[in-house]
Amino acid sequence: MSITPFTSRDGMSRRRVLGAALAAGAVVPLAAAGPAWAAAAVQSSTSAPARLRLPEPTGPYPVGTLELHLVDTSRPDPDAGPGHYRQLMAGVWYPARGDAHRYPRVPWTPAGVLRALLASADFPPDAVVAPLTAGHECAPVYRTGRGLPVIVYSHGAGSHRSDHTVMVQELASHGYAVVTVDHINDAFSQLPDGQVVTPIRDGRHGMTAMAYATDIRFVLGCVEQLAAGLNPDAERHPLPDGLCEALDASRIGMFGWSKGGTATACVMLEDRRVRAGLSLDGPMQPGPTPTITTDLDRPFMMMTAEFTRALDPNVAVFWSHLKGWRLNVQADGAIHQSYGDTQVLIPQLSKLVGMSDEQLRAWIGTLDPARAVKIQQAYPLAFFDRHLRHDHQGHLPDGPARAFPEVQYLP
Repeated sequence: MSITPFTSRDGMSRRRVLGAALAAGAVVPLAAAGPAWAAAAVQSSTSAPARLRLPEPTGPYPVGTLELHLVDTSRPDPDAGPGHYRQLMAGVWYPARGDAHRYPRVPWTPAGVLRALLASADFPPDAVVAPLTAGHECAPVYRTGRGLPVIVYSHGAGSHRSDHTVMVQELASHGYAVVTVDHINDAFSQLPDGQVVTPIRDGRHGMTAMAYATDIRFVLGCVEQLAAGLNPDAERHPLPDGLCEALDASRIGMFGWSKGGTATACVMLEDRRVRAGLSLDGPMQPGPTPTITTDLDRPFMMMTAEFTRALDPNVAVFWSHLKGWRLNVQADGAIHQSYGDTQVLIPQLSKLVGMSDEQLRAWIGTLDPARAVKIQQAYPLAFFDRHLRHDHQGHLPDGPARAFPEVQYLP
């Protein structure tokens, strides 16, 4: 679930509030929406927390997953003290063998992280239990006959790597290896020692999209290490059987939501290892330079909602510099959070905390959650199939589809 605010007290437009927060790398607590919402949320609680649910992926393969603790020894971390370096938490999702059911399913996020997320958004911290994902912990990798294309995911400001699990496990079920990243200091995460870390909000640590891009370029190096048979995990925990041999580091894509969408563009402009990129409503404000003005010659797709070319000049300028294959789609009724797990989880949570219909719409827009799931499962898969597998059998990248009448293809 995203914790991006949906309104402001001074009447600023939703897009302007989001843009200001994202450009600064800041997280604005949901309580900024007004005390009435906070009171309603705090007064609502359940004595026996219900477990939320995620939709199952549609691909032919079971899904495996593991967690990695990555440390970049080339970048000191002054906030952690002398002798400490930049650390990231990452997940790897992949197609698993048919006996994956013998391995436990992992939760959407650790219990402590979920409590912190809920509390940050003024929900009761123990209102619900995290859903179980389709990912089976460290299940052996399925050998598809050729290397697995790799896709890297970057979250939005103040979010976390689980925020787009619907998309991630869908891609893995169709034969992709997906690496998800927590940008520590701008993420809700849990370190190997059990410590829950949250975004730093003291005004000094706003991470720009360019800072995210630096993290991702380090992660790309870790992917190459894995493909070479090396283990980049800081604690050297055992890897699933067959993982290293399965990865094809010559076919890498990337996608991200919000600031992570901007980071996707920044990475591609700096690093040709990423062959195709997808932005989920990215504001295209890399910081400190406010606008991207460099040409990008590789395939790029934008799924927009509030940061649109018509309303945001930074997005329009970025689009004009896309010189390779490009596509911009937009779902009717979508808002900034609509292309993610929020669309699935918040409607379930709303029933438990007594959310009004108006409050629910502020979270998910008017795009039907069931339709949002189908869009999330279909469009990223079709894009990466086209540009990482050169599979032209799917026609979604070509133009409007009868199966998705609510999705506009913007010229």
